[in-house]
Amino acid sequence: MTEDRQVVIIGSGPAGLTAAIYAARAQLNPLVIEGEPSSTSDQPGGQLMLTTEVENFPGFVQGIMGPELMGALREQAARFGTDYVTAKVSRVDLSARPFGLWVGDPDAAEPTYAARALIVATGAKSLMLGLPNEERLLGYGVSTCATCDGFFFRGHEIAVVGGGDSAIEEALFLTRFADKVFLIHRRGELRASKVMQQRAHDNPKVEFVWHSQVIDVHGDTKVSGIRLRNLETGDEFELGVTGLFVAIGHQPNTDLFKGQLDMEDSGYLRTVGSTTYTNVEGVFASGDVQDHRYRQAITAAGSGCAAAIDAERWLEDQAASGH
Repeated sequence: MTEDRQVVIIGSGPAGLTAAIYAARAQLNPLVIEGEPSSTSDQPGGQLMLTTEVENFPGFVQGIMGPELMGALREQAARFGTDYVTAKVSRVDLSARPFGLWVGDPDAAEPTYAARALIVATGAKSLMLGLPNEERLLGYGVSTCATCDGFFFRGHEIAVVGGGDSAIEEALFLTRFADKVFLIHRRGELRASKVMQQRAHDNPKVEFVWHSQVIDVHGDTKVSGIRLRNLETGDEFELGVTGLFVAIGHQPNTDLFKGQLDMEDSGYLRTVGSTTYTNVEGVFASGDVQDHRYRQAITAAGSGCAAAIDAERWLEDQAASGH
């Protein structure tokens, strides 16, 4: 039997939980479908559950562990009346209101939930190298965010993998802290814009490692070095770095909405102007699922706040017009 809800939020990272706090305080009794612990891309709490210390979230002078921050946000939303389902949405039907959401069998005759308003906060995942020790050392020297973690590598020698503008931006940012930044790329030239390439070449702290691929990450409790293979000669060699930043791109978690919500070619959801409105009335998008520029916990939280306010006002307008 389908359960009717005023507001359903898909995703439980900073965007989803902040949206839940605001929606719950507006007496909308939101339901958060938070994902599954077995799925890295859909796990409850989002990417911060894979982060150790967070020092740039306002209000925490000494920093806070990522899982602790997400636990506090979850409890805060629950305090105001948010309900949670620890599961993954398998199918959505946005062709008519209320919107249908399936949990479990996507071929079931009836949806599990019917939502008058839907907030999409499914986030994005960083593309990784796929190495055995990479996931184990994520947060312990392996990182996907220079802005988040660069401060911890003051005086260190570290490596960045990638060849696009994002990789160059990460490398240049990290030179503020590290003594040396090795920029590792599979090819002999960068994909980044000419301006960004020139900045990297002009920075004495950046050393290029061409035609090379990282094949292993060393370290027991933290990164102690990496092993690389030269793709032209096949020779393998070591770099004694203490940090590895993977900057080969991000992938938004939007497969569920293909063919129903407008997306960029890269898969990020399109929102209208400075709002969180999507092309489907009553569906709002917040956080990293529609933000390919900032990708920070605090910007995601602000976006979640906006989505909840947009949803609340939209529901009020619907009620006023008799819908």
